[in-house]
Amino acid sequence: MSVSFIRRIAASKKTLAGTVGLAAAGALLVTAPAQAAAPTSAKPIAQQMIKDPAQFHAFSNIVEHESGWDYTATNASSGAYGLVQALPASRMSSAGADWKANPATQIKWGLDYMNSRYGSPVGALNFWQANHWC
Repeated sequence: MSVSFIRRIAASKKTLAGTVGLAAAGALLVTAPAQAAAPTSAKPIAQQMIKDPAQFHAFSNIVEHESGWDYTATNASSGAYGLVQALPASRMSSAGADWKANPATQIKWGLDYMNSRYGSPVGALNFWQANHWC
């Protein structure tokens, strides 16, 4: 492993620890984030929220393409914003007032959107693969 990869993992764990409380037994206790999370922390948050491996894989593929897991990603020409590039970005406010700075809120909104429109993240990925948009 490269040193930069190890540093990214350490930074991600440090940020994740600020987003979720770690119990002594190693269980995760969801708490409010102490501060805005680093863009690299969004993926572990999604892994905690999406338990089914196939659904997580599909969600991850879409997010990787749309934003590279950067919850602050902004499309300069359209104004699409966040992990799933919501347009208009303010649509994500239905999942929480902290949608601009909280990747967990964006993940919740993205999952709700994929579930309501396509039945699941797998359904959304299938549509995206066929049409190159969601």
